[in-house]
Amino acid sequence: MKSNTEVIELDEADLESKLDQIEAVMGVDMAQPFRLLLHWYARLLGLLREKKLSIRRLQRMVFGDSTERTSSVLASAAEPSGQVEDTSAENSGDHPVHQEPPSTADDQGQGGNPASGRPAPQRRRPNHGRIPASDYSGCAKVVVTHASLRPGDACPHCGSGTVYRQLRWSPVVRLKGQPPVTGQVYQLERLRCGECGDLFTAELPEEAGAEKYDPSVAATIATLRYGEGMPWNRLQRLQQLAGVPLPASDQWEQVRDAAEKGPRDAHQHLIGLAAQGDLIHNDDTTMRVLDLMEKTKRHQPLLEEDPERRGVFTTGIVSVAKGRPDIVLFFTGPHHAGENLRTLLEARSQELPPPIQMCDALSRNMPDDLRVIIANCLAHGRRNFVDVVKEFPAEVRYVLECLKRVYQTDAEAKQQHLSPEERLRLHQEQSKPVMDELHGWLKAQLDDRLVEPNGSLGSAISYMLKHWEKLTLFLRVPGAPLDNNACERILKKAQADCHCCSLLFDERCSDKTGNRCTSQAGAMASASSASISRRRAMSEPIRRVPPRA
Repeated sequence: MKSNTEVIELDEADLESKLDQIEAVMGVDMAQPFRLLLHWYARLLGLLREKKLSIRRLQRMVFGDSTERTSSVLASAAEPSGQVEDTSAENSGDHPVHQEPPSTADDQGQGGNPASGRPAPQRRRPNHGRIPASDYSGCAKVVVTHASLRPGDACPHCGSGTVYRQLRWSPVVRLKGQPPVTGQVYQLERLRCGECGDLFTAELPEEAGAEKYDPSVAATIATLRYGEGMPWNRLQRLQQLAGVPLPASDQWEQVRDAAEKGPRDAHQHLIGLAAQGDLIHNDDTTMRVLDLMEKTKRHQPLLEEDPERRGVFTTGIVSVAKGRPDIVLFFTGPHHAGENLRTLLEARSQELPPPIQMCDALSRNMPDDLRVIIANCLAHGRRNFVDVVKEFPAEVRYVLECLKRVYQTDAEAKQQHLSPEERLRLHQEQSKPVMDELHGWLKAQLDDRLVEPNGSLGSAISYMLKHWEKLTLFLRVPGAPLDNNACERILKKAQADCHCCSLLFDERCSDKTGNRCTSQAGAMASASSASISRRRAMSEPIRRVPPRA
């Protein structure tokens, strides 16, 4: 049976005080070895703490975090004590929790729970789910008129009134299954002369088209492959089972050839529009491209202007402007996010003011020659504290609760649909006092030597203080966001889908700067932000380009 080891908490300052007393009585020579032993013991504990942090960061990189909500992070820090407390702001001391008694089936049947005052949920009519018929925009509309009545006819029930047409028709949805790619086989009649033997074959109808593959085929494949991450072979098996064969090699050729038509031109057009944005998010992540990896193994330069560069990255850019949907762009190659942003801003009108650039504090994201207003990501600074919550629960709790109030204010502004100027005033009224208090607390931790400056918590505090002006731009500039989460979300999607993206492996899909073509992913992400069908966003540019001779 495993024995329970008693844990004794020792305060380093208290031990130092006791050593001072020993030194005063027994002399420096007697106390100095114990003082050195205490110093190196504290140093060893710090190293062990940093090792645990590194292991936790590795686990998060491999398996990911389910959530970084304040309540979840602080609750996880309290788990070793055996009691997990709800530490969210809603359940803090200022907001007492009222526990409702459990409702019974009888309560729900008699109008809900009287104690809670909540009405019972209404039962839905059969075949009326959560999705309204108006959301089925991809379904064909079939108009069905009344079989026996017309507007102006006498009412068959009362006989004295007349019926008239309602502005709102009664929609009924019927869905049918089919494979992603369908087709038609045209059986052309053939006639042969019994005397001369000449053959006469019926003409194809005009709706059949001149090509075997309609532009919607490449659009559907690209949507499944680069928008949803479906492998070529899986789609091949699905099509084979449905009786519409579509080999993986044919899928690749269709998407590759389509990239040379409309999507490439649409991508260039999106670049021009994105350059005019009021707010531009940018970030990058590592990417694997086979032939670029081969160049690295052979010690060949990836960039002529920088032969020492060995990294390959996918840059994500989200351009935000008033009056249009967000535009999402991807660039994959040896260029950093800041270099791709510089290329993008070359297309910006000189008459426009500098845009707001939201990114993390990496220098490669912020070239010095960019004419932008830089805002840094508050979520990155917050994450540094989340990493050390196990070791410093009280300090991290204070920081997270302060930032939580700021995010609650921002959520309130979104909920009320405030203009950028109104949102700025709201943050100045509610968030600025919180951030000023947090700034004073952070400075005091280092100035009063309450934390080790080179330790994990000290590093998190130093990061916040070093980039404070850029982290708090939302308190001074209208429209400045709190974080770069919009760009990080699209990069996670791109990283999942494009690790197996065959277009990245084909040199014919490179642009003039050496970046690989990721126009499909960008077009579909932009379409999603505009609530446009992804398949439509891919097929329309292809359909408008005439076939090459």
